[in-house]
Amino acid sequence: MPQNLITCIYQAQLRNSPTYLTLTWSKTPFSHSLTIQAPDSFSITISLNPSTFSFFGNRPGSKSIYLTHHHCDRVKLYWDFTRAEYTDNSAEPKSSFYIAVTCNARLEFFMGDLRDELTRRSGFVAASYSAKPSLLSRREHVFGRRNYATQAEFMGSKHDIEVECGGGVLKVKVDGELRLVVKRLAWKFRGNDRITVDGLEVEFYWDVFNWVSDSTSKGGGHGVFVFQVGDGGVWAEMVGPEKKLMRKSLSAAAAGSATVPPVSLSPSPSCSSVLQWAEESSDGSRSSCSSSTRSCGGGGGFTLLLYAWRRH
Repeated sequence: MPQNLITCIYQAQLRNSPTYLTLTWSKTPFSHSLTIQAPDSFSITISLNPSTFSFFGNRPGSKSIYLTHHHCDRVKLYWDFTRAEYTDNSAEPKSSFYIAVTCNARLEFFMGDLRDELTRRSGFVAASYSAKPSLLSRREHVFGRRNYATQAEFMGSKHDIEVECGGGVLKVKVDGELRLVVKRLAWKFRGNDRITVDGLEVEFYWDVFNWVSDSTSKGGGHGVFVFQVGDGGVWAEMVGPEKKLMRKSLSAAAAGSATVPPVSLSPSPSCSSVLQWAEESSDGSRSSCSSSTRSCGGGGGFTLLLYAWRRH
C-alpha cells in the first residue's frame, strides 16, 4: 500500500509550444520515485531512494533525452534531492531540492528552491525563462482513519487543507479554521458547496458513497473530494502505482459485493459523478489535451482532487 501518491500537472513550454508537464511523486515503504512526463515527447522515472552503494546518499543527477518525434531536439533534465526535506510521509519534497527541464539549451521548467545550485552545475539561470509554468491540477492519495490532510496553492497562496469524516459528519478546515460542516452523510453522501479562502471562491465537491453504503466492503474503499477554483484543471491518466492502487480497490469491492459502482481509470480519474458535476459547473468548454490528459475547462483555474483512503 502506498504511503503517498501525488500527481501534478503544469502548463509549460517545450520547443516554444505549450504543453502539459506531469510530475508524479510516489512513496511506499520500499520505494520513493518521481516520474516526469510530457505527452508524446518523453517520460522518465527518477529514484529518490538513498543509494545503498554510496556513503553520500542520493547525488545530483542529469539525463539527456531526444524527443520522440523530433530527433534533432534534445531535452535535458537536472535534479538534486540530496538534502531534500519532506513533511511527514509526503512523497513530494517541501524544500532543499530542484528539478529542471531544458530543451535545446533553453530552460523550460524549474521547480524547487536551489536556484544557485542549478546555475553552478549547468550555467542556466532559473529565473531566465519567459513563461513561468503554472500549476493546473493536483491529484493526491491520502491515507488515514478519520482525518485527511494536505497542502494546496490557490492562486499563488499556500494553505493547509484538512477533511474530517466520521460519525455521519463531514468537516472541511482551511488553515485550521472550520469552513464547512455537512451532516447526515447517509443521505448527503454526494454533493457540493462553496467556501471562501482569502476572498477567493472555491467550489467543494464530495463523494463518500463507498463509506456510507453497506454494499461496499463495510464502509471501506475511498472517498473523493474536489476543491475547484475557476474553470478547473487538467487530469492525467492513471498509470503505474496509482493505477495498481485503484484496481486493487476495485477487486476488493467486487469481492465484497455483487454490485459495484463503475470506476474509470482512463481518461477520467473519478470513481463517481462528483467530477462530472465539477466539469458541468465550469463555464469553459471541455477539450482534449492529448492522448494521456483531458481538460476540464480551457479558461484557466486550478483543481485539487483528493482520494481519501481509510486505514483500518
